[in-house]
Amino acid sequence: MVVQPCTKTVPAVLYKHRPAATRYLGVGVVLAAGAAAIIATPSAAQETDPWLLYDENGTTVRATLQFGANLVSEADLFWNLSENAAPGSGFDPDATWLELYVTPGLEFETTFDSGNQVYGRLSAVGSYTLWTDAFDTGDTGRVTLEEAYVGFRTGFADGAALDLSFGSRALRLGTGMLISDGASDGFDRGALKFGPRRAWEIAAIAELSWDDYTGTLFYIDPREHDDSDNGNALAGFDFRYDDPAGGYLGLTYVSVLESDAPYPRVDPVTGLDIVPGAREGTNTLALYARSNPFEGAFENVFLTGDLAYQWNDSIDLTAWAGRVQVGYTFADAAWTPTLTYSYQSFSGDDPDTAALERFDPLYYDGSPSAWATGSKSAMVFINSNVQSHNLAVSLQPTQRDTITFRYAHVRANELGSPIQFGQATRPGAGGGLLQTGVDDAHLSDDFFIEYRRIINRNTFLSAGVSVAVPGEGIRNVFPGSDPNWVGGFLNVVYNF
Repeated sequence: MVVQPCTKTVPAVLYKHRPAATRYLGVGVVLAAGAAAIIATPSAAQETDPWLLYDENGTTVRATLQFGANLVSEADLFWNLSENAAPGSGFDPDATWLELYVTPGLEFETTFDSGNQVYGRLSAVGSYTLWTDAFDTGDTGRVTLEEAYVGFRTGFADGAALDLSFGSRALRLGTGMLISDGASDGFDRGALKFGPRRAWEIAAIAELSWDDYTGTLFYIDPREHDDSDNGNALAGFDFRYDDPAGGYLGLTYVSVLESDAPYPRVDPVTGLDIVPGAREGTNTLALYARSNPFEGAFENVFLTGDLAYQWNDSIDLTAWAGRVQVGYTFADAAWTPTLTYSYQSFSGDDPDTAALERFDPLYYDGSPSAWATGSKSAMVFINSNVQSHNLAVSLQPTQRDTITFRYAHVRANELGSPIQFGQATRPGAGGGLLQTGVDDAHLSDDFFIEYRRIINRNTFLSAGVSVAVPGEGIRNVFPGSDPNWVGGFLNVVYNF
């Protein structure tokens, strides 16, 4: 289990909402007032580190600040399907926009003579999109609360440690397959691609660690948009073993305690159906692992695997998902190439059964290096009723420069079944039942080249170009002109 903030690079279209930021306003005022009193007395450490505001009597107070700017350009967005699906909408498939965000923060830690610690953090995100983005929204942004939590750490004589925290904070479990992205971006909040928000609106976390084992209990409430607040609340546990020689083995259980989110399903008699409130009661059990199983000439081979089983008895849901990955690092070769192949698959609803087999990916990490199904296609398909073969080659010409090429062959698992939430739904032949999904499994082929440079210890630059070629499944939905979807970006992130 890892509790840390992350930066999204590709949006995952999930069930999210936005809370009222005033929920933790009182906490913020108290922390800010206390910090102001402390800052009034500077310490010697402040003379060498201007961001260390106070360091006396076992207490440290530090300010943080992150800033990012991202220029994005896209042509023939979503393969220009809007021309046929909604010709009167006025949607422009060519877009160029600029995303900006800033994240100021304040954190403290107090260590007592007993060794126990109290800690906390307060931060906000201000973001803005200039011009119009891929989802036809622009010239808008918001300032929202990000983190506002307090925690307590203590150790035991046998080497075990307990960490308790409560408030708004980030939580990522395992590889990010199910639990990673606790807040939404884009639309009225701006910064669609950057996705600077990660923290859950409410996160109650209890972590017990001993030797190489970590057990975590959690309760989380995502920070959803006001206009799509489905009242989600989840709880569960994560148990993980980290091998000192490298690798890990973990088990995650997640239960949806409350939710108004609906599920799409295909009824063999009536066609596409939307089941209201279906997410509530959904349970997911996931196993994840990584290993370097060989020695000698193959010591740089690594294997990873994820397997998830999902069920909900109240709606007759049984679903599954998984990924296998194998990679090799050519440590002695020029530019240290790393070659990785992975296959990932997420079940879809079988249109020939009355049961529901559609996998709910919950709040996964949708970045290309994590669980995106295609670099561009991830903006269209969530991880449900899709599968993909993925190939990545990473090169490091210098310690500061990394070049990565990614290819994804994306396919549907079930024909005639919703890919995300009813996309490609259209009248059947002769005006009959609504048709949904695709009639050919091949959805797209995505190509992505990304360059990253560490300019200095605080500044990071990324640039990339990508192309998504539509497959027959997409071309057959609306026969005609289905151009390649092309785009690029250039961004800079600065951490103070």
